[in-house]
Amino acid sequence: MAALKYSRQREAIKEFLATRCDHPTADVIYQNIKISYPNISLGTVYRNLNLLSDMGEIIKITAGDGKDHFDGNPMPHNHFVCRECGSVIDLHMDNIDHIKTTAGQYFNGEIEGYTVIFHGTCGSCIKKS
Repeated sequence: MAALKYSRQREAIKEFLATRCDHPTADVIYQNIKISYPNISLGTVYRNLNLLSDMGEIIKITAGDGKDHFDGNPMPHNHFVCRECGSVIDLHMDNIDHIKTTAGQYFNGEIEGYTVIFHGTCGSCIKKS
């Protein structure tokens, strides 16, 4: 595979995501990147987000709201999605890698990884109600 050509726009997207912990959508990323790169298209942002996700440099999260959210932290971790406000939150918790062993007992194959998204109501929404 040929080396990937450097892209200032791609680097700007990675740098933007590195400053965020709210897991923005492509539209939010586009609106922010457009400030520095006014000629960038939404399609270019989507292509770069998908490329970065495929390369493992960011995480694409499908939260069930019809939009993909993006996380600049590619290290394995879990997420929580609030059913009230739709926020996607990093869930800091002890390692749950034992889930691969448990799942492997019911699967004839090799499990290499997993994605866990917890759903419920966040503390802010509970306080509002």
